Parts: sequence; C-alpha cells; structure tokens
Amino acid sequence: MSGIQILAFLGGLVGLGATFCATLSNEWRTTSRASSVITATWVLQGLWNNCAGNAIGALHCRPHHTIFKLEGYIQACRGLMIAAVCLGFFGAVFALVGMKCTKIGGSDQSKARMACFAGVNFIFSGLCSLSACSLYAHRITSEFFDPMFVAQKYELGVALFIGWAGSILCVLGGGIFCFSVVDSSTRSSSRTGYSYGGPASTSHVSSHPRGNAQPMSQRPPPKYSSSSRAQHFDKNAYV
Repeated sequence: MSGIQILAFLGGLVGLGATFCATLSNEWRTTSRASSVITATWVLQGLWNNCAGNAIGALHCRPHHTIFKLEGYIQACRGLMIAAVCLGFFGAVFALVGMKCTKIGGSDQSKARMACFAGVNFIFSGLCSLSACSLYAHRITSEFFDPMFVAQKYELGVALFIGWAGSILCVLGGGIFCFSVVDSSTRSSSRTGYSYGGPASTSHVSSHPRGNAQPMSQRPPPKYSSSSRAQHFDKNAYV
C-alpha cells in the first residue's frame, strides 16, 4: 500500500508541475502557417503575454495591458488554471502528511483522512486544468474551422497538450489515493470481523464456561459411603 501511495504522489506531483508550466507558458495558441502570408514570422499567445517571433530566433513578448479588455474565455481559463495549481499544491501537502510511509500525521485514522482529502484535491485540480485547456482549445478550433471568421486563425499550442497531460496525471494520482484508503479500510474491517466474530469466538466461549460449571446431565451421580448412610438415618435426622 505504501508503494501505491508513493506512485500516486509522484503522479500528482508531476501533474502539478505540468499544470504550473502550462499556466506560465506563452504557447497556448500559435498562428497557422497555412493561413499566414509571411511564413517567416509567427505569433504566440498565452494567458498572460502576447509574443511575436521570426525565423532568426528573435522573440518579443508584451503582457496583456488590462484584464477588462480580455475576452471572457481567457479570464475563465486564468481562474481555472490558478485554482488547479492551488488545489494541486494543497493536495501534495496533504498527501505528504497522509501517506503511510511518513512518520507525521498522527494516528492511522487521521492519516487516512488526510490521504483521502489529498486525493480529492488532486482530482479537482486535474478537472480544473482539463476544463481550462478544453475551453481554450474549443475556442481555437471553432474559429479555425469557421468559414465566416476572417481574422487571424490560430492552431493549438504546446501548452494545451502539457496541461492535458498534467490534468490526467493529477486525476489518476488522486483516484489512486482515494482507492488506496478505501481498500485499506475494507481490509481492516474484514480483519476485525474475523477476529472478534464468527464461530471461532463462539467455540472459544463455550469451551471455557464461567466457574468451570458442568450441566446437570453431565454431572456424575453422588457416591454414598456406609458411614454417611448411617449418619443420615440416625435419630438426630428426625429431630
């Protein structure tokens, strides 16, 4: 179980790093070479900057001047990616405390709760990142295949694929954490039922009755000696 939790922690940590890199990347979308007149120059756009590069290797970036002029889907993607990074960070902290191989976190019950909470955080982090990347990609593809759209068309950038990969790793890591906690609790409950219930305990109680008493049918008949019979039938017995 500790090995499974370590594997889930590494998956969630790598997914968190990929989500963080995708959030800061400037390659969420790039200009389409097929629709561009000057193929030696291209434009890169991210959630925070707009960049322009050429074949020489020069790259010039400028940030978005104000958030009020940004389109709604970009602001929504910003919020979702920030939420994904925050949830993944707290999930990593709780996972580090709740894993069985660590010496912090208190009792086994509290560590199991921590591990389950970490798994839920990783799952929500992956879902937020997946929603942001899918929303951005849907906007790009809808504009690219729209024949009435006459502005500059863009293609999917590298950051979207990194974000998708990170979200999948976070969801898998969180799911493994949750299932490991459920599996361990199920095993502990089954062991408890076997130790303290069932026919074994019944036979144990019946074989050691209280006071070592025997039932009436199994008691041997009393033995009377001649002296006891004489004493029983003497004259003092009738007074």
